[in-house]
Amino acid sequence: MNRYALLIALPLACFQAIGATSSVPAHIASEEEQAWVFQLSPFIWAAGFSGRMSPFQRGETVDVKQSFSEVLSNLNLGSFTNIWARKGRLVFSGNIMYADGTDRRRYNNLPAFQIPGMTGVIPQGTHISGRADTTQFITTMMSGYRIIDNSHYTLDILGGMRYWYIKNNVRVNASHPTIGEHRVSYGESFWWIDPLVGARVFVPLADNISFMSEIDAGGLGVGSDYTWSLLSTVNYTFANNITLSGGYKAFKVNYDRQGHVHDILQSGPVLGLTWSF
Repeated sequence: MNRYALLIALPLACFQAIGATSSVPAHIASEEEQAWVFQLSPFIWAAGFSGRMSPFQRGETVDVKQSFSEVLSNLNLGSFTNIWARKGRLVFSGNIMYADGTDRRRYNNLPAFQIPGMTGVIPQGTHISGRADTTQFITTMMSGYRIIDNSHYTLDILGGMRYWYIKNNVRVNASHPTIGEHRVSYGESFWWIDPLVGARVFVPLADNISFMSEIDAGGLGVGSDYTWSLLSTVNYTFANNITLSGGYKAFKVNYDRQGHVHDILQSGPVLGLTWSF
């Protein structure tokens, strides 16, 4: 089966996001097993990132690395939410991650390079100041089937897609005796969709404590070259319908198409609150 046939074969109606904190199976009585169960999980992901990127088709690929504190200082707005549902052995999950950030920099005696939107090469020694605004929207949804469901653990097999949208805008002031002063604003956006397969395991540890782990992988050259995500949490249910979860998440993507490069690893602890209804 080629990669396009695989993309069509995956559930088109449900897009996954194994990137939320906890998808803790709700405790329901046996006579209610055929009823819908829903969960809403806002979460905090204290992630740093590293890798390489080229946000503009005419720009150079650069190495990037930021700790969570650096990411937080540049963050304007962030929203991370998971929605999960189950009916019998059918399971569905959806996740939305949105982040908007601004990075302000000033460079002196900058090496020669090309700034998108400015003609020619910026001479060595140019004084540069500017700001870069980045918007990232990722939504992933999955549908699947619970293949094991007993008192010791549950295991779900999942399939779906992840949608990426990235927008970059830069405003640059450049000053050099040979070119004078120049100001320019430039922006580009790009998007892609990755097919995914995944699995999720849930293990009760005590009356109110449980362990959950999720993994997905995909890309296959349909969108990115490859992508994967891993999440593990320990969960504490302190009310009938409220669960607190803490753990760790890692998220990798390698996208390199038409001059756009987004080869990034994000990782860090997660903390979330799940409301079941």
